[in-house]
Amino acid sequence: MSEPKLGIIVNGATGRMGYRQHLVRSLLAIREQGGVRLADGSRRQIELMLVGRTESTLAELAARHDIEFFTTRLDEALSDERFPVYFDALTTRARVGAIKKAIAAGKHIYTEKPSAESYVDALELAELALAAGVKNGVVHDKLYLPGLQKLRRLIESGFFGRILSVRGEFGYWVFEGDWQPAQRPSWNYRAADGGGIILDMFPHWNYVLENLFGRVESVYARTATHIPERFDEQNRPYEATADDAAYAVLDLEGGIVAQINSSWAVRVDRPELVQFQVDGTLGSAVVGLFGAKIQPRNATPKPTWNPDLPETHHYADDWIDVPTNDVFENGFKMQWEDFIRHVVEDGPHPYDLFAGARGLRLAEAGLESNDSGRRISIPAESAE
Repeated sequence: MSEPKLGIIVNGATGRMGYRQHLVRSLLAIREQGGVRLADGSRRQIELMLVGRTESTLAELAARHDIEFFTTRLDEALSDERFPVYFDALTTRARVGAIKKAIAAGKHIYTEKPSAESYVDALELAELALAAGVKNGVVHDKLYLPGLQKLRRLIESGFFGRILSVRGEFGYWVFEGDWQPAQRPSWNYRAADGGGIILDMFPHWNYVLENLFGRVESVYARTATHIPERFDEQNRPYEATADDAAYAVLDLEGGIVAQINSSWAVRVDRPELVQFQVDGTLGSAVVGLFGAKIQPRNATPKPTWNPDLPETHHYADDWIDVPTNDVFENGFKMQWEDFIRHVVEDGPHPYDLFAGARGLRLAEAGLESNDSGRRISIPAESAE
C-alpha cells in the first residue's frame, strides 16, 4: 500500500518568487517526477493547497496547474490535517504572523528568507518551532547552485591551502521606473514596507559565508540610497527611503576577511548575478552561481606592470575552468527535496529557523554599523 501524499500549504504562490521558483520550478516539478525519492528507494508524492488573497486568481492558477485545493482563508488551510507542511512566500512584513499561526496549528514550517523583519522576531519564531517540536527550514537556495557546490568541493579538497580572503560582487542596475519599468517591486525601496538591500541580501551572505568559510564574527558596513526617487508600478513618483546599496567588510572565524558589495545601482561587467573571488595560499578561485574557474599556486603568472606601456598579457586566460561533472538541478527544487526528506524520514536539514535568525542578526549588525560608523561584533551565541 502506497503512502498518502504529503500535503503542503503554499501561502504566497501568486507572487514572483512563490510562483516561479517554488511552485512551478520546484513543487510542480517534484509532483511531475512522481514525488521525492527517499532513502529506501521509494517515492513520496505531494499534494498542494494554494493560499492567497484573491479567489479568482487562485482559481485560475489552480486550474492552469491541475491543483485541486485552494482557499483565501489561511485558518481554514491550517485546520486541514491532510496538509502538515506550511510554506511561506509572503512579503516579509506579513510573514511572522502567518508562521506563528502555522506553528500553533502544529504544521512543519518552511519559509522564504528573511524569516522576519527583525532578529528578535526571527529568533522568537525559531524558539516557538523548537518548543512545538515541528520541523522547520529557511530557504538557503544559493548553497545548492552549481558554482557554490563546485566551490564547496574545492574547499573540502584543500585546494586553497589556508584561505585568506573572500571578495563578493552582487547586483545590477534596477531601472528607476520612469522611462523603463523597474525590474523589482517598489516596496523594495521603501523602508516602511520592509525594503532595503541589507535586509534582502545579508541573510544570503550570512548562510553562504558560515556554511562555506566560517562564522561571521564582525561586520563593518556602509549603506547608501543612491537613487532617491523612483517610480512605482502605476508610474507615480515616490521617495526611495531604503538602502539600495551596501558595502561591507566582514571578519570570519579563522582570520578570513570577506568583502561584499551589494547594489541595485551598479551596471554589470561580470558574467553572473553574483561573483566571488576566494584567495588562498595554494590557489584562488572565481565563482559565480554556475561557473567556477581556478588558478593554482604553481600556475600563477608573475605580473609586472609598466604604467607607461599598455599591458599585452591577458590575465583572464591564465584561469582554468572547473568542469561540470554532475547534473545540477534547480537549487530551490533540491532544497525542497531535502526538506521533504527531513519531514518524512527525519533526514538532515541544518538550514532551520535559527539559521534564518542568524541572517537577520547580520543584517541588523550591518545597519547598526552604518548608523554608528563602527565595526559591530557578532557574539558566537547569537541564535544558536
